[in-house]
Amino acid sequence: MTDVEPAKSPGQGGACSGTPWQDPAQKPFIELQSLSKHFDDFAAVDDISLKIYRGELFTILGGSGCGKSTLLRMLAGFEKPSTGRILIDGVDITLSPPYERPVNMMFQSYAVFPHMTVEQNIGYGLKKEKLPRTEIASRVEEMLQLVQLPELAKRKPDQLSGGQRQRVALARALIKRPKVLLLDEPLAALDKKLREQTQFELMNLQDTLGITFVVVTHDQEEAMTLATRIAVMDAGKFVQIGTPSEIYEFPQNRFIANFFGQINTFDATVVASDALSLTVRLDDSGTEIRTRHEQDLAPGTRCVIGVRPEKLLISTQAPTRDGLTVTRGVVEDLAYYGNRSLYRVRSQNGRIIQVSAQNYQRSAQLLLEWDDEVFLSWNSDCSVVLTQ
Repeated sequence: MTDVEPAKSPGQGGACSGTPWQDPAQKPFIELQSLSKHFDDFAAVDDISLKIYRGELFTILGGSGCGKSTLLRMLAGFEKPSTGRILIDGVDITLSPPYERPVNMMFQSYAVFPHMTVEQNIGYGLKKEKLPRTEIASRVEEMLQLVQLPELAKRKPDQLSGGQRQRVALARALIKRPKVLLLDEPLAALDKKLREQTQFELMNLQDTLGITFVVVTHDQEEAMTLATRIAVMDAGKFVQIGTPSEIYEFPQNRFIANFFGQINTFDATVVASDALSLTVRLDDSGTEIRTRHEQDLAPGTRCVIGVRPEKLLISTQAPTRDGLTVTRGVVEDLAYYGNRSLYRVRSQNGRIIQVSAQNYQRSAQLLLEWDDEVFLSWNSDCSVVLTQ
């Protein structure tokens, strides 16, 4: 059985109140037990276990072909597991057909009916269940208000923007009041600015309703924005499970460190260690770094030191503050993004180091230019130690 423990760092709340995953007395709302799905000899989902708690906005993150959509389809009942069990609210639904599960699913394509109006699309599921017209009308009006579309109730989908169609699909999925809402790449069809706006709308909606959301996405920034917790998936397995800050700041291996944002890595050797920290020597420069690390590593152990680009400071003057790791280099490339600038600096030993710097000052001139000689520094506590 594969059961990944979260990294040790402060927890993070969200739509789910508190951090129930840290409380052994809390019962999971959704539980996957040794779940697998094989297609002939290929394991799309490979013996995974997971606990999701009531009211979480839980995200499954991974690249194409990692198994995340297959997992979502098993939750929805569209795929039958090869082995393992799925429990929701203590009930085993592993073999239950989709229409008997307390879940609903919102697809990436939205799949709104082009010949129906907004209100007809939203109320379609209730009409199929043959609920009284007055109840359907009341619940459709409630959902229209919730997704802020009451003035568009009579329009057809081709008269709506992408964001509006997304809200219609969301309202249609929520109107049946499922215990769990499954969302497959829900914002992929939206442009960047609208996607960012809709992320907050989705979080607010989930917080208002208190429904457990399980979101599948390949977008790291989207996962970090939305989720109470994230399960990073690769080759059918969970590689790490934790809050966005745990996974970003405390990656458990090189795959997570490289997949989840940008990171500079330096090969190193352990010089000394104790229960709280260790000292390593960087191979390229011979620089010794003392950094936080709870795992006691023997001297001579090979490891990798990772530093996120935004943790680095770049300047034309040598920093004098204690506790900094300092190196020198020359600006080889730079990119201006408005709110920040990205620098690629060639260090004295020839390696490229990326630095992300906020543009605090309003200026039409770049503070640094190509070929400028610069100092790079970072607080040693910002170093990530990777042994896998």
